[in-house]
Amino acid sequence: MRFSYLVTFRHPDAALRIDAAAVQQLISMVNATPGLGRARYYTPESASDFYTDDGPSPTFAMQLDFEKIEMLEAAIAEAGHLHVAAQALPPIFAACDVEQQVMLRRPFPVADPTPAVAEGALPCQFLVHYPGHAEDFDAWINYYLTHHPQIMFDFPGVREIEIFTRLDWLDAMPWRRVHYMQRNKLMFDSAVAITEAMHSPVRHRMRQDFEQFPPFVGSNIHHPMSARTFRFGP
Repeated sequence: MRFSYLVTFRHPDAALRIDAAAVQQLISMVNATPGLGRARYYTPESASDFYTDDGPSPTFAMQLDFEKIEMLEAAIAEAGHLHVAAQALPPIFAACDVEQQVMLRRPFPVADPTPAVAEGALPCQFLVHYPGHAEDFDAWINYYLTHHPQIMFDFPGVREIEIFTRLDWLDAMPWRRVHYMQRNKLMFDSAVAITEAMHSPVRHRMRQDFEQFPPFVGSNIHHPMSARTFRFGP
């Protein structure tokens, strides 16, 4: 499941929360996508980071993982399953600004991937994206992938590390394409666990490494979101 379709919905009212019935309707349609290996659906959470405050999290987001790029592109082609589903989503989603990107997913090891989530609760992810560009992207991504996730490993309570890098893709979706140069997602048991990690000594090491990045424009954006995950196939 190395190819991810990343979709973000932002409603003009940043405080709005999509009701559970509308979310479930979307999930039911999307989970029926042929070839889908894993689906992850995100809803807004609140957490504190020592260095950043990037405002409210998006209204809704989803990460759809496929083993092959051909499977993913078939789903988002004209008359593909997700192309058809996008026309039938509950109206609240149509009221959102929607952005999409296909990326290569790179998982990295963690010390303990087993979540310890309270009954009825969902784990949380810290979603980060870099919307700008590097002066020398090859140098930038080489430095990032060989330094930053190795520090992330030391975050207390981190359950998953995924880093996403760019690729080109084909689609017929009605949503705006973005070309963020890189994203990463860190999974924790809760928003409280994110806050504790982002105020730990490891966060300061991350900042020190950030200051060593090869030159780039655009900074980075951080949002905590709860995550509901579905897995399919063998």
